Amino acid sequence: MNTEITNAVNAAGDKAQYDARVKRILAQKNILAHILVKTVDEFKGMKPEDVVKYIEGEPKVGIVPVEPGLSNIEKTGATGQRIVGLNTENAEINEGLVRFDIIFYVRMKNGLSQIIVNVEAQKDEPTEYKILNRAIFYVSRLVSSQKERDFVNTNYDDIKQVFSIWICMNMDCNSLSHIHLAKDEMLSPYDWKGNMDLLNIVLVGITNDIPEHDEKYEMHRLIGALLSTELREQEKLDIIEHEYNIPISNELREDVRIMCNLSTGIEEKATEKTSEKFILNMYKKGYTLDQIADVAETSVAAVEAVIKKKEPAMA
Repeated sequence: MNTEITNAVNAAGDKAQYDARVKRILAQKNILAHILVKTVDEFKGMKPEDVVKYIEGEPKVGIVPVEPGLSNIEKTGATGQRIVGLNTENAEINEGLVRFDIIFYVRMKNGLSQIIVNVEAQKDEPTEYKILNRAIFYVSRLVSSQKERDFVNTNYDDIKQVFSIWICMNMDCNSLSHIHLAKDEMLSPYDWKGNMDLLNIVLVGITNDIPEHDEKYEMHRLIGALLSTELREQEKLDIIEHEYNIPISNELREDVRIMCNLSTGIEEKATEKTSEKFILNMYKKGYTLDQIADVAETSVAAVEAVIKKKEPAMA
């Protein structure tokens, strides 16, 4: 196989593996607990270690489809009853579908009600679409997919509160925004019955510069350290264990090690991947502009500009 093509395939594979490790690390219950205490009112002010017990079961990582009609799966129980649950079938069955990064149920402190939480990790703020629009679609799916799974027929009062939390790295400032429903009275006010707090979007912006250990930025420092491309493996583990009192399991240690190794490899290949020679070679081999842009991690417009500049007859 041509060297450029081999490198492209390896680069795409490394990125996919890196993304998978990021999701696995963020899906650790001790990490999720730190996110919950900063984003969900029910748990604000609590110690993260006391919140862990409210996270039910194991978070589903990268396996539940977002697409309408595919988030749930119907099965028959041992007694023949119909059971509808989250679709966690083997990803190969619906290969190519968009999936929630992380999705899980959280029991509220009253022991009765539940909320559904989705966490999405982004390497930066996307340029090909507005991130809030995508978040609105995801949070809407978190609600609509509950039909037949969490409520049946017209029992809309059984709809569970949902949170879609988006973590965006490489931002200009450390930010935290809560986006939710609001009511504006246009004539005489009326007390409409219903739950205004059902839909919640939380956007978390994290800079490359890890903030000092300050209560206001505790979540930002933890996630920033975990996903930093500057800190070494042991530095990350020291922050996790000694500053945040998070037990370091063998699984977490291994995930951090592999993530760091993959990050180093991806950075080393970055210059080659985005070089004009690489783009032109892939174009000559018959790859589409979209495919080249995806592997080179750049825009279609940038790829097109290189081709027009260097090979005007090819454009």
